[in-house]
Amino acid sequence: MDKIGSIAEQTKGIAEQNGTGTDVNTGINNLLNVTFTVIGVLAVIVIIIGGIYYATSQGDSAKVKRGKDTILYGVVGLVIALLAIGVVNFVLKDVF
Repeated sequence: MDKIGSIAEQTKGIAEQNGTGTDVNTGINNLLNVTFTVIGVLAVIVIIIGGIYYATSQGDSAKVKRGKDTILYGVVGLVIALLAIGVVNFVLKDVF
């Protein structure tokens, strides 16, 4: 943890010398927010597509399974994205 802390201090020092202050931190946060937003939107779209598959299956067991699996994959993706947001925010608060 000391190594990470010293890297964070060096990064802050370089940013302050360049007159950018915390622009590096803001840029990283903005990039991560956009990335996680895109991942979340894609997961919701997958869930919607799975719902459409399920609703239009007309009782065909293969199509029902496809719809349920697609919904499951979308939910798992959404949960992983939310967990990643939490982990990244926790780490960034500790480091920076």
